[in-house]
Amino acid sequence: MWYTPMHVLVDSIYASQADHEVLDENRFSSCVGRKKARFTEDSKKRKRYGGGAHGSQSPWDGGHEESISLPKPMVGFGLPGDRPRSVSRLLPAHSMRAPFFYYENVALATKGAWAEISRCLYGIEPEFVDSKYFCAALRKRGYIHNLPTEGRSVLRPIPPKTIFEAFPQYETWWPSWDQRRQFNCLQTCMASAKLTERIHRALANSSDPPTQAVQKYVLEECRKWNLVWIGKNKVAALDSLEMEFLLGYPRDHTRGASKKKKDKCLGNSFQVDTVAFHLSVLKDRFPCGMNVLSLFSGIGGAEVALHKLGIRMKTVVSVEICDASRNILRTWWDQTQEGTLIEFRDVQSLTHEKIASLIRQLGGFDLVIGGSPCNNLAGSNRHHRVGLEGDQSVLFRDYVRILNSVKSIMANVG
Repeated sequence: MWYTPMHVLVDSIYASQADHEVLDENRFSSCVGRKKARFTEDSKKRKRYGGGAHGSQSPWDGGHEESISLPKPMVGFGLPGDRPRSVSRLLPAHSMRAPFFYYENVALATKGAWAEISRCLYGIEPEFVDSKYFCAALRKRGYIHNLPTEGRSVLRPIPPKTIFEAFPQYETWWPSWDQRRQFNCLQTCMASAKLTERIHRALANSSDPPTQAVQKYVLEECRKWNLVWIGKNKVAALDSLEMEFLLGYPRDHTRGASKKKKDKCLGNSFQVDTVAFHLSVLKDRFPCGMNVLSLFSGIGGAEVALHKLGIRMKTVVSVEICDASRNILRTWWDQTQEGTLIEFRDVQSLTHEKIASLIRQLGGFDLVIGGSPCNNLAGSNRHHRVGLEGDQSVLFRDYVRILNSVKSIMANVG
């Protein structure tokens, strides 16, 4: 049996990096024998995140570049079916004025970023949750909100939690040395055909089972790009229908958009089942329906979650700059909802005066929800991790500005 010399395999992997593939910022290094500890600070032993009295120094305060030490397990304030947890949340009185609010961003931001996000949102501590407890894919996110934490309920039917439960057709060709049982975080772009062909060649030219070096290379790429086994020595990327399913969206939710746009929109979206678990406490509070201000709406993850919970949306004011995402949300809304969808393109166009006009028109908002771009907050490229003052992440300031305007206007009207 013919074996691929190590230097040939390594050279082929190095050469692959010269190809101009569209890569996500969060991709890991894939060079055999040359993998570097790019997240050294993430692996340092730090004090586990804990609560603190409101007004005291935040326990996640830290330097701009220091990554936050996330809780383990990453279950937030409790999971469905889990035993009740003792949650001590000190919510300032002014944060509890109407409306409810819910903010999401990537968990793997720096301590300094989360400290600033918390400070701007009334000093409320983040609830860090990994969506692997709700679906078959990891998605580590932090949520800051003033929602109750008791009485939450899970969407039914309960989605599958493992790869083979979600997609049993792939088990036939899945090699025993690929021990993955859940997917990694779904990205905004997919692996190229060149990459999957290189993997096929590396496996075809290796032994059966492959050498440890080949296994290591293939597994790193499979984890990085969430590749599935569709034949002997053959892997492929997830398609948009599979991504929709994993993220909790209805079938064909993104149909009509280009493949590139679908991947980007889905990669930036809410995981619906996770968000619905948090929002489920609103169902009994608004039996006649809600008015929702949806900032950075994307493809409508919040709206889909509320719909699946059976919460009627009387009016949704949606703000989303991406044309493809707006078209997806509008198409879904027209097919499923009877309420009114009011659309804005840019959060910066939502001035204090415009917000006041909307509140007079609608009688107020019951929920302000959204997650501003995380482009400058996380990723392996430190040059892009410029924090909340990056050209995309700075839009978090608009979420805070709009929320404060809504609260102050509704307090005066009330």
